[in-house]
Amino acid sequence: MNSNLKIFFKGIIDVSPLMIPVVPFGLIFGVLSIDVGFTPLETMGMSIIIFGGASQIILLQLFTGGASSLVIISSVGAVNSRHLLYGAVVSEHLSDLKIIWKILISYFLVDQAFARSNEYFKNNRDHNKYFHLVGGGITCWVIWQTTTFLGIVLGSFIPEKLGLSFAVPLTFLALLVNDFRKLINVIVIIISGIVATFGFNYIPYKAYVIVAGLTALVFAAILTKYLKNNE
Repeated sequence: MNSNLKIFFKGIIDVSPLMIPVVPFGLIFGVLSIDVGFTPLETMGMSIIIFGGASQIILLQLFTGGASSLVIISSVGAVNSRHLLYGAVVSEHLSDLKIIWKILISYFLVDQAFARSNEYFKNNRDHNKYFHLVGGGITCWVIWQTTTFLGIVLGSFIPEKLGLSFAVPLTFLALLVNDFRKLINVIVIIISGIVATFGFNYIPYKAYVIVAGLTALVFAAILTKYLKNNE
């Protein structure tokens, strides 16, 4: 087995544990999407084009809440904007690739793949280490599309008492565990959660997601600058 394949399969192995909570997450999305009126084709198309679990769930929530198209598009864009940061972080490891390959790889730069590959990139200097991201990203893609499809097909057979909705926050809590070790991260997370919770009922046009995200970014910038000035 050549080195590219080894790194590729290493990416699959590293990201696989994070796929456990993604399975019910994908099922939930498939079930909810059909329940709110999307067709199976539209549901699968959404998963393939957007390929972002959190933003897809938010899209459904805002759609059912009667939010305007502008708010829905803005919210999905705001949630997915974190991928710009992911891209900035891994760009130095993809500098030798042609632009077409960077674009293709960026499609698979989702939360779980980034979390595992970023750690791998820091500890390895192989020129072909990006195959780790490809392996992890493709694994995420296959699991997400498969579970979305199963959610569409099997949705009516899944009893509500299973409480599968708990898998949604569980998926992202698994990614945030390391962030809880830093006080500044905890503060930003709490502020964002408080604004989103209270804003759900009081912020017009269902724009609480955007407001919470922007508020958290502002506080993060202020806290970061304050800490640097006091070092």
